[in-house]
Amino acid sequence: MANLSYCRFENTARDLSDCVEAIDNQEISKESSDSELEGLRCLLILAREVLDREQEIESIIENT
Repeated sequence: MANLSYCRFENTARDLSDCVEAIDNQEISKESSDSELEGLRCLLILAREVLDREQEIESIIENT
């Protein structure tokens, strides 16, 4: 289900925190399903894209 635009980042941050906790707790491994491993791979790619936009994001936060 898609996030509503007014709470997109809030909901995604909560979900991302849950993913980080699952990684910390070693809840994903070679035994995880192919779709879960692909999701983790996509998450890593998107995390890099977010970091590439770090200055733009900081500017948005500071100017609102």
